[in-house]
Amino acid sequence: MMNILDRFRLDGQWALVTGSSAGIGLAIARGLAQAGARVVLNGRRADALAGAVDTLRSEGLDAHGQAFDVTSPAAVKAAVEAIEANLGPLQVLVNNAGMQHRAPLQAFPYEAWQQLMRTNLDSAFLVGQAVAQHMIARGHGRIINVCSVQSELGRPGIAPYAASKGALKMLTKGMAIDWGPHGLNVNGIGPGYFKTELNAALVADDAFSSWLVQRTPSRRWGNVEELAGAAVFLASDAASFVNGHVLYVDGAITASL
Repeated sequence: MMNILDRFRLDGQWALVTGSSAGIGLAIARGLAQAGARVVLNGRRADALAGAVDTLRSEGLDAHGQAFDVTSPAAVKAAVEAIEANLGPLQVLVNNAGMQHRAPLQAFPYEAWQQLMRTNLDSAFLVGQAVAQHMIARGHGRIINVCSVQSELGRPGIAPYAASKGALKMLTKGMAIDWGPHGLNVNGIGPGYFKTELNAALVADDAFSSWLVQRTPSRRWGNVEELAGAAVFLASDAASFVNGHVLYVDGAITASL
């Protein structure tokens, strides 16, 4: 019988993490690689992507880069085919690419709405579908969509973001329903408020940070490294019967009024 700790290992598996040049995506990629995976980092900026790959390699991890626009159907198809042909069969996909745009809803620019939806929602559909077609043919695969506490909760000024993340939660469930019979497990991770480059202004805002710490039962911001364990779990055989679930890593903010 396999030791339970061995079921968390990802030795030799190929994993693609979108939007992984920095922040949450890079932390998740690092965690998967530390568990034995061969990680393929993704981003649109080749220079930033190369720097992230070099960083992981300097830590002794198996890292590769694939620069492509996750919102372009043609670019996604070409990139996934290139990874499958030139690197190896993808057993794990983490749809992490995302963006934020804050503005009062009554003044929210339609162009910003379109860009946000393409980045946060369309990309998960496009990359998920392209990778799943290969996974289905092999009868196995793990897909993790990075959702948010805004998949459940709203905040002033970010209604479109919350709409995109709420839709991503339901897309995650739909993927699990449609692809589960083909041997795929599709789950989500719902990060709370984490210290990232995108949240730097909020972290530096004493009033907001004070409010957030009091609002969060764990009484602090999250650190991106704390998301890696959830990703490794959902990518591994330890989560073989977990499907269609969103795991909130949020210091209990979604549990408390």
